[in-house]
Amino acid sequence: MRSVLELLEVSHKPGLTWTETFLENEDLVPVPPKQRTWGHWNFVSFWVTTSYNVNTWMIVSSMIQLGMNWWQAWICVWVGYAASTPFLILNSRPGAVFHITFPVVARTSFGMWGCLWTTFNRGAMACIWYGVQASIGGNCVLVMLRAMWPSVNNIPNHLPASAGIASRDFFCFFLFSLISLPFIWFPVHKIRHFFTVKSILVPIAGITYFVWCIVKAKGLGPIIRQPATIHGSTLAWSMLASMMSCLSNMSTLILVAVPLGYGMISFFGIIVSSSSQVIYGEPVWSPVDLLGRFLDGEPSHATRFGVWFISIGFIVAQIGTNISANSVSAGCDLTSLFPRFINIRRGGYIAAVVGFCMCPWLLLTSSSNFTAYLSAYSVFLSSIAGVMVMEYWVVRRGHYRVADLYSMRRDGWYWYTGGFNLRAYAAYLAGILINVVGLVGAMGRPVPRAAQHIYDISYFTGFGVSAILYYALNRLFPARGAFKGFEEVDVSGVLDGGEVGDAETGTVGEGEEEKGSVGKFGAAVAVDEVVERAV
Repeated sequence: MRSVLELLEVSHKPGLTWTETFLENEDLVPVPPKQRTWGHWNFVSFWVTTSYNVNTWMIVSSMIQLGMNWWQAWICVWVGYAASTPFLILNSRPGAVFHITFPVVARTSFGMWGCLWTTFNRGAMACIWYGVQASIGGNCVLVMLRAMWPSVNNIPNHLPASAGIASRDFFCFFLFSLISLPFIWFPVHKIRHFFTVKSILVPIAGITYFVWCIVKAKGLGPIIRQPATIHGSTLAWSMLASMMSCLSNMSTLILVAVPLGYGMISFFGIIVSSSSQVIYGEPVWSPVDLLGRFLDGEPSHATRFGVWFISIGFIVAQIGTNISANSVSAGCDLTSLFPRFINIRRGGYIAAVVGFCMCPWLLLTSSSNFTAYLSAYSVFLSSIAGVMVMEYWVVRRGHYRVADLYSMRRDGWYWYTGGFNLRAYAAYLAGILINVVGLVGAMGRPVPRAAQHIYDISYFTGFGVSAILYYALNRLFPARGAFKGFEEVDVSGVLDGGEVGDAETGTVGEGEEEKGSVGKFGAAVAVDEVVERAV
């Protein structure tokens, strides 16, 4: 039995005890310099193309379906993604500075054992997102195959109605999932050239689609003259909820140029979705479905080639987004749950299996289902973010003891009470509770209007409540290692050449060391570095 377990183990430092093997492996320790292979242009291509995926287009299309006109939807996009940027930068900073993944950063806030729930929560959501993106990718494959062989559209259905999907669509979903598997094998620092290719191909396909829809709609005039169908307070709250959908869409990503990249791609989505109203007399919320309509009837060879090329662009976009945003993210989180047996690669494959088995197409039956899912998703992650941001910037003031992140010593900074930080969990639950009533209302139950409006801005309310309460609890019950002065520094010396777990553990109390305002790593450390190991 032991030999079987040893066979299943992933690579880790020799001589570790059983407990210690649940704290670290090669994918959990700080990223070594030799793996920091991404250059500036690799990051540029990565961030530019990350914004280009069907999901971004669908969020904007759902705003048009709510009754907004084109400029109202675009305002929501700019404000929503601009609002997400500060949250993302604040929460990604620890990973960028100390070269550690999200699950390890979570240990500082929730405790050595307490972090497991938060990472499981995020990992489960990443698995679901993997399935959703794969389902959308399957639709892209269907359109591509129809452009090549129109008879594909006539494949008979052998699945029951309860399955919620036809045999033809399931085959395409399976094919996309199969194509994606080889990309999971390679670590992020070795597939940077894939994102370079994606940054060239995908924007060309997007611009082609954008121009094509304008031509079919006979210019921008008919599109931009479409009036909004909702007004007053209904319009205001719809716009606010749409902004939250944009922010929720970024809950597991670490981006810097979010407003510009997503703003431009969303503009394409707005025009394309609005053009469908002009062309077909009804809004088509999925750009892939609209692309498929171009093949109805007797399309010309030029039309079939154009649809084929654009669908290839969407397929590449979906693979890239799923790998960078979901596979790696889920892999990191699952690694922290079972580091003795799971690494990022294995975790990525687990996410692919879970995403395949969860019937993700059921979440995409309508735009209302899709936006409701996004909002519900943010309720649980926003309160986690509130705790983690307050922990790093206000409680610890940038001071980390990296050695304690890989040690179960009872006097370590992150042991707290039995490995759980009760302050963090109290704040986390409070951030969820303020949105629970509104969440119930989003599921169709009658709730007070005020609760629904609180839920409409769930990311702000969840983040704010958890952050404020966490700060108050730390003022009442100071944690070991709290500081008054800000400096981004590893006080254990691990990042200066020491070994993980070798440093002595001190018992610095609140304010015992006054620190300056400029960290040893400098203010220019790029947030982008977090992609070296995790998103």
